[in-house]
Amino acid sequence: MNHTPHHDWHWPVFEETLCGTMTDRERLGLPQHYVQGRLDAQIAEAYAFLYGLSRDNLLNLIASTHHTLAQRIAAGNLLALLGDPRIEVMQPAMVEIAGGDVQLGLDPDQVDAVLERFSGLGLNRAWIEKECPSYSASIQPFKIAKYPVTHQEYKAFLLDTAFPEIPSSWDFRRYPQERANHPVYTVSHAAAQAYALWLSAKTGRAFRLPTEAEWEWAAMGHDHREFPWGNSFHADFANSAETGLFTTTAVGVFLEGDSPFGVSDMAGNVEEYVADAYAPYPNGQFVQDHLVDIHGQYHVARGGSFARFRDLLRTKRRHGHNPKSSTYAMGFRLAETPSA
Repeated sequence: MNHTPHHDWHWPVFEETLCGTMTDRERLGLPQHYVQGRLDAQIAEAYAFLYGLSRDNLLNLIASTHHTLAQRIAAGNLLALLGDPRIEVMQPAMVEIAGGDVQLGLDPDQVDAVLERFSGLGLNRAWIEKECPSYSASIQPFKIAKYPVTHQEYKAFLLDTAFPEIPSSWDFRRYPQERANHPVYTVSHAAAQAYALWLSAKTGRAFRLPTEAEWEWAAMGHDHREFPWGNSFHADFANSAETGLFTTTAVGVFLEGDSPFGVSDMAGNVEEYVADAYAPYPNGQFVQDHLVDIHGQYHVARGGSFARFRDLLRTKRRHGHNPKSSTYAMGFRLAETPSA
């Protein structure tokens, strides 16, 4: 009989300023020896259960919370191989977001409470102070993609344009068919902008990256949720380090994690570049953290990823790419300016 040994280990304190001295496994809270992810066995069992189902049956399964997260993950991966009808390169699924005067950002008197709620993750106070102060923004109606841009979509862009930036997450620069409907990542902000311009030219529509304000509004909604689904963290509502997958999933399988507007994967899976470079909010203070030290000026990313902890999944959290760590999974999502 095979016995699985029990290893008594815990999530270590994560300190981003120590990235230069920590291994990738340490940054992800993992020991140096192999351990099985908490969902691995369930996903393997789900493959056996789902094998042979039709594409339509798999689509119905993904869309139902009556099925387990492991089953939805496995169904999404099978759809990657069969062809996922949800992914249409020239007609990405878009969600209409109403405009208006909205309140964004964080009140300075809430910084201590945020640090307390996420204690143990080694947060630097300055990272949360970047979210301050709360401010009013006037947002025009816009559309935002229901899903982040996938490998399948990015491949179409590369084939049509000969754009030179092949994602480093494509092993040996080979297109990962088995992850066709997963969000593309390890791309630059420039590549994300080039993709939006290309799709705009191909379709005659005004695709672009969302502004930081638009992204936050689409993620949190009228009730100012801390996470897209609400104010309490749930490891099975988004693909983060706490979920324990440490890889991407097909878009849209974390149904409970949708934003109030029905936008998927705004927390976890991959980090999403927005249009803006970092700047302080109105009446805020410039924060010179490690990202400023690395880049000078850098583009903001939102939403966290499969390789980041739950604090990055907060709807107000402002982040960016750190090239000194391979645990930054940088992707993007489209927005669209409606035609007049």
